[in-house]
Amino acid sequence: MNWIPLTSEEQFQNIIEKSATVPQVIFKHSTRCGTSSMVLSRLEKANDPGGIDFNFLDLLAYRSISAKVAETCKVHHESPQILLIKNGECVYEESHMGITMEELHEQVSLN
Repeated sequence: MNWIPLTSEEQFQNIIEKSATVPQVIFKHSTRCGTSSMVLSRLEKANDPGGIDFNFLDLLAYRSISAKVAETCKVHHESPQILLIKNGECVYEESHMGITMEELHEQVSLN
């Protein structure tokens, strides 16, 4: 898995724009949360579906970006949380143990 660190609001805007041509995933991770670490490990062990950019947001280091993501994507902030963005919109959101690569594969195909 090739994570792209999400570290600025400008980069988040670029993710939104790029989602018009390449599906974008944002994984919101808390380094202090055991569940978040377990989900991250599970994602990293799964087969990457390819053709998707995987962005990694450290919630503790970048709280303001996390708030901007939640506001822009019109989702309630949770941790861990995964968002799928296509054509400038969040088309899928899941949190905690509901996050699986299999479900993400399916959502990329559906949306």
